[in-house]
Amino acid sequence: MFRNVDIWGPAILRQKIKRAFRRAGCAGTRHIMFCIADHFEPGWRGATRKRRLERVKTWVRHYPRLAESHRDCEGRPVQHTWFCAADEYDPACLDNIAQLCRRGFGDIELHLHHENDTPGGFRDKLAEAISLFSAHGALVTNRGTGGYAFGFIHGNWALNNSRDGKWCGVDNELAILKSCGCYADFTLPSAPLESQTRKINSIYYAEDIPDRRKSHDTGKDVIAGGKEKGDLMLIQGPLALNWKRKKYLILPRIENGCIQGNDPGSPDRVDLWVDQSIHVRGRPDWIFIKVFCHGAQEADYDALLGGAADRMLEYLESEYNDGTRYRLHYVTAREMYNIIKAAEEVRSGDPGWHRDYRIGPYRYCS
Repeated sequence: MFRNVDIWGPAILRQKIKRAFRRAGCAGTRHIMFCIADHFEPGWRGATRKRRLERVKTWVRHYPRLAESHRDCEGRPVQHTWFCAADEYDPACLDNIAQLCRRGFGDIELHLHHENDTPGGFRDKLAEAISLFSAHGALVTNRGTGGYAFGFIHGNWALNNSRDGKWCGVDNELAILKSCGCYADFTLPSAPLESQTRKINSIYYAEDIPDRRKSHDTGKDVIAGGKEKGDLMLIQGPLALNWKRKKYLILPRIENGCIQGNDPGSPDRVDLWVDQSIHVRGRPDWIFIKVFCHGAQEADYDALLGGAADRMLEYLESEYNDGTRYRLHYVTAREMYNIIKAAEEVRSGDPGWHRDYRIGPYRYCS
């Protein structure tokens, strides 16, 4: 049976029932914001420095070809967001990824693994990461203020101490993240792990409740015309059951938006991502799809850089970018957040106009 299905299963059932009564959908063009959030860990499995650099150089060599071959409705290339692991910081690795960002292919954000930590220790780790990353132009907003901003993915999906105390240790992580400059968390979904929240397929504000781990299990949806609530925005990716892919010939497989070598982004998966209709309440015509990957793992290169990646993007562009029913926008995590804020503040026009709405480009783009 599915692990921890009591946490996430009821929410999937409720959403499926609700969608059954809303099949008419919204009128007019639907805009698809598509973001790839990469848990980028070149040091995976204790790699030597030589192997780490080889993994990064693979992206420098091959990603431009993929990105330039695929354009959205605005003519922009595919965007990739490298959530680089701060706990395995290597200046040469960051320099190489920043080179791709300067060429307009994506953004660098923050990923962190930590275990048995304290609030003070976590704050120190974030401060050190910001100092190191900013030396490469990452996380430094280019609006003249010199301020810092970052999107976050927690290592081992243990956000806010949500894995029985493992891989974290800090119960008030959301408030610390916000105070250090985090604009949104992109960790979820994590099913079938116990760190998966009961709230799924949502964009919402979560509140840090003192001494309560996993206080982001629920929260308040971001609403068009509403205001910020709680401590931090969480931007979730799709979570569903894929009945076209069976387990043991009977059970559906869990769809959690992970792109990998043995499960590339196929048409049935892409359709499921769109069908979850993750949006700001009151703006159902702006759909946000955040999928994730582990880009430094060799077994996943074809799914992310090769033929399988081409086929996924070709399907996206052929089915969800006809200019009438759908318009496709390739976005980074930062741009996705900015467009969400524009929807919340009821800004009109094409969502692509709002890519830099709140947080400007990072300094490596100057």
